[in-house]
Amino acid sequence: MVNVLLIGNGAREHAMAEAVMQSSRQPRLFSYMKTNNPGIALLSEKIFIGSYNDLAAVNAFAKECRIDFAIIGPEDPLNNGVVDSLKSVDIPAVGPTKSLARLETSKSFTRHLVEKYHIPGNPKFRTFSSMEGIEAFLDELDGIVVKPDGLTGGKGVMVQGDHFQTKAEALDYCRQVLKEHPSVTIDERLEGEEFSLQCLCDGKTVVATPPVQDHKRRFVGDKGPNTGGMGSYSCEDHSLPFMDRKDVVEGIEITQKVADAIYRETGEYYKGVMYGGFIITKSGIKLLEYNARFGDPEAMNILPLLKTDFVDVCKAVVEGTLHTLNIEFEKKASVCKYIVPKGYGLPKDHPDAQSTSAKIEVGDVGQARLYYASVDKREDGLYMSTSRAIGVVGIADHLDRAEQIAEKAVGAIRGPVAHRPDIGTGPLIDKRIRNMQKIRG
Repeated sequence: MVNVLLIGNGAREHAMAEAVMQSSRQPRLFSYMKTNNPGIALLSEKIFIGSYNDLAAVNAFAKECRIDFAIIGPEDPLNNGVVDSLKSVDIPAVGPTKSLARLETSKSFTRHLVEKYHIPGNPKFRTFSSMEGIEAFLDELDGIVVKPDGLTGGKGVMVQGDHFQTKAEALDYCRQVLKEHPSVTIDERLEGEEFSLQCLCDGKTVVATPPVQDHKRRFVGDKGPNTGGMGSYSCEDHSLPFMDRKDVVEGIEITQKVADAIYRETGEYYKGVMYGGFIITKSGIKLLEYNARFGDPEAMNILPLLKTDFVDVCKAVVEGTLHTLNIEFEKKASVCKYIVPKGYGLPKDHPDAQSTSAKIEVGDVGQARLYYASVDKREDGLYMSTSRAIGVVGIADHLDRAEQIAEKAVGAIRGPVAHRPDIGTGPLIDKRIRNMQKIRG
């Protein structure tokens, strides 16, 4: 038997917990969460509710449960150094150390690493620790992207044309960022279609999972504010409708080179997930950013399709033996749609903003899978918080059927909730295909 520690309490971690418990290795799951996720709790032998800042509590819980290895879900514990802390008590983890988690926590670290080791994919960029020189650099760019250095919950990146219009607005946002962060990275804005490529890495070997497309915008048609992600889809052929096969190959090659560069730069092997956010442009694949963990919602698209034993995969990551494992995924499509409070992403004075903390009821969701995110299970039922509530996932042989399964299940969840009905649908995907055809010429 294997004792596994899961750190995290969202829908992503619920999917990870499910993948662990489907293992043939008879795992015992122990979960450290900052709030009680009822889906994870149901799968766990024992849970502990505590702060991700309390590394002593994490270590004590891990030692008490005789943990063989840990799996880290969210970025906050990685940024706090939880992997280093567990390593100090001889518990390995699927997740990078605090130093290597800079791949996500520091936009400038990643940009400069890619530049130093001559890895393709960087857009035109510069990093600034003060306002000096920013205005002159903005004058060199046709379009502007502003990225704070540090964690922002996936909501800190601001893009010209989407979040602001003028150079003056960009300068104002840079000033705001520099009050709260040590530096700001400014990229040229790129035109194209984005995709998520979540790769497993043991420090030497990189193995890709099927590509996924996330939808950050709150409302139908990619309108409204950025969110943590309103949903995502993957396709049965392990590509995406607007992609060429070489796009995935280029993404894997960039990630492998980044993994090699991290070791050359630090002398330390990166063990965990390297999740690259890429964009396909007229001049090829460009790197938008890396995350140092599975995506949320993207984990819910690919983990249910994993045919290889997830515990074996995790052990191969920590032991450095990924090259010996044949990692396979089912040739199925998946569509994830997030149930959120009606007020999610809306100004506080909006009439629907009061829908948070409301009670919801889950009826018959048919063939869909549910992954609980930010919900509170009380004696009288299930309550939402201010954040995303439930990831609803449809899986089928073809994308259109997977979308139908997810959309039907959404209708079985009652309360003041909202979702994006267009995710995974033909019209939105056709729009992506036409955009990519136009860009490629």
